[in-house]
Amino acid sequence: MKDTVIKAFRDIYGKTDDIRAYFAPGRVNLIGEHTDYNGGHVFPCALSYGTYAAAAKRNDDKLRFYSVNFSESDVVETSIDEFWPLEDKGWTAYPKGVMWAFDKHGFEMDCGLDIIIGGDIPAGAGLSSSASLEVLTGVMLRDMFGFDVSNQQIALFGQEAENHYCGLNCGIMDQFASAMGKKDHAIFLDTADLSFKYVPFVLKDEVLIITNTNKKHSLKDSAYNDRRRECGEALEALQKVTGAEALCKLSPEEFEKQKHVIGDPVCLRRAKHAVYEDRRAVDGVKALEAGDLEEFGRLMNASHVSLRDDYEVSCRELDVLAETAWEIPGVLGSRMTGGGFGGCTVSIVKKEAADEFCRIIGETYRDKVGYDCTFYIVSPGGGPEVF
Repeated sequence: MKDTVIKAFRDIYGKTDDIRAYFAPGRVNLIGEHTDYNGGHVFPCALSYGTYAAAAKRNDDKLRFYSVNFSESDVVETSIDEFWPLEDKGWTAYPKGVMWAFDKHGFEMDCGLDIIIGGDIPAGAGLSSSASLEVLTGVMLRDMFGFDVSNQQIALFGQEAENHYCGLNCGIMDQFASAMGKKDHAIFLDTADLSFKYVPFVLKDEVLIITNTNKKHSLKDSAYNDRRRECGEALEALQKVTGAEALCKLSPEEFEKQKHVIGDPVCLRRAKHAVYEDRRAVDGVKALEAGDLEEFGRLMNASHVSLRDDYEVSCRELDVLAETAWEIPGVLGSRMTGGGFGGCTVSIVKKEAADEFCRIIGETYRDKVGYDCTFYIVSPGGGPEVF
C-alpha cells in the first residue's frame, strides 16, 4: 500500500521529488467497550492494517487530497485558511479536522500540501479507520513542519478533531491505540488520566480472528451520540448520592446500592453496562497476565451480552457471529468490537479449530444473513511510522 500511494502521488500530482510517506495503524479492542468516554479502562491493540499517506509541501496555501480507496472521486482542493467545523463532509473532514486542531493549539502550517491517502482497513468495519487517518495526519504534520508534539498529544488532537470538527463524541481509545501501539502488546489504558501499561499479547496455541459483518456503519449517523448523552444523564443522577466523577469510577457494588436514583430505565441499563464493563476490562487483564485465557474469553462473551442487552449497540449480524462462535469447540471467547451497529467481532480461537471456525461461521452467517462475512487473522502491530 505504501508503494501504491507513492505511485498514485506521482501519477496524480506529477511530482517525483521531496515525497514523504507515513503509516498509522488501525486497532481492535479486546475488551472494555464504550467505557473510554465514561472514565473507565480499555484494552486495545494496534493492528498491522492501517492507513498510508504520501505527501509533499507546496509553494502556496493550497491543500489537495486524493484517496486511492475512492479512485472514482476527484482531487479535493481547499486551503490552509478554509476549515469548517461540523460543516465539512466526506473523508477529508478527518485530516482537515486534525489540521484545524493543530492550528487551534498554535501549530500553524506555513504552506499547503499535496496528499495521497490509501489504506487496507475495511471502511466502516469498526477497526478505527477514522482514528488511523487522524493519527496519520498528525504524524505527517509533525514531520513536515517540525512541530514539537508527542504521539500522545497527536492522539488527543485526533480526538478533538473527531469531537468538535467531525461531530462524533468519541472517547480517546481509538486514537490512543493507533498513536501508542506496540508490536506484540495490547494497551491497558485508564482513560480517566491516560495512565497506561503495555501488556504482552502473544498467543501460542490460539489465534486472534476478526470477523467482518460487511455491514457498513457510520457512528455519526447512529445512536452513538445518544449513548453518550444517556450515560451523562445517569451520571448526573448518581452524582447526587455518590459524588462520582464518572460512571466507571463506581464499583459494581456501589452502583447496585445507588442505582435506584436513576429514574429512566434506559439510562439505568446504559450505566449498568459502563460500570460492569469496566470491571470486566480490569479482571480481563488480570486473567491474561495470569495466563488464564479461558477466563479472559468468558469475560469477552459477557461483554458482548452486555453490549447487546444493556447498551444495545449490537445488531443481528454481530449477534449471529458471536452467538454462533460460542457454540464452536475451541473458541475461548467472541464479542463485538468497536462502536457497534455493524462492524466486526473479535474471537480467540484454538489454532486447530480455526479452519472449522471459519467454515461454520461462514456458512451460518450466509444462511441467516444472506451475504458473506470476511475473516482476518491478526496479531498486535506497532505504532505510526515515518518511512
